[in-house]
Amino acid sequence: MTYAGHGLTGPPTFDAIVLAGGRARRLGGASKPEVEVGGVALLDHALAAVTGAVHVVVVGPPQVTRAGTVTVLEDPPDGGPVAGVAAGLAHLPDDGPELVVVLACDVPGAGRVLPALLAAVADADGARMLGAEGRPQHLVAVYRRVALESALDALPSAHGAAMHRLVGGLRLVDVPDADGATADADTWAEVQRLDASLSDRIEP
Repeated sequence: MTYAGHGLTGPPTFDAIVLAGGRARRLGGASKPEVEVGGVALLDHALAAVTGAVHVVVVGPPQVTRAGTVTVLEDPPDGGPVAGVAAGLAHLPDDGPELVVVLACDVPGAGRVLPALLAAVADADGARMLGAEGRPQHLVAVYRRVALESALDALPSAHGAAMHRLVGGLRLVDVPDADGATADADTWAEVQRLDASLSDRIEP
């Protein structure tokens, strides 16, 4: 298969930023990256989703570090997702692929939709999933590196900035979520639903 805008056979290459920070207040302060869904920690689901990346940076506290994966933390900490994206981008090699996957660690089904996102970018600045009720999922998305860098440079500060403000000026392709793959684990009830769903997908 040839992907539009790349002239390549097969999927385009990409780097990845996995966001694994935050205080998880709705989970009672639990370490969200380590919460298990379907018997696997959420962070490990995310890393499995981007296993095809050339380079991967996890943005999160030191205790979530995985062997062989670069882990950094925004400075100052708790700066929100935009600050996390900025920190991750700063630690990716400058000569890496032009596409960068940005993935929150609490979306264990993201691996099912990543190929569709990569295919959808074409000549746009990126592609993002549309989740429940058509809500844009800016943290289940693929962006062109240069577009992401320009958007970050245009902000007065990355710390505390909202993702919709960061990407508001970008030309993004919306990819509908047909099977609930973008469901996230923000509460224990959602963790339980995802756990049941993923357990059903595992062959006995």
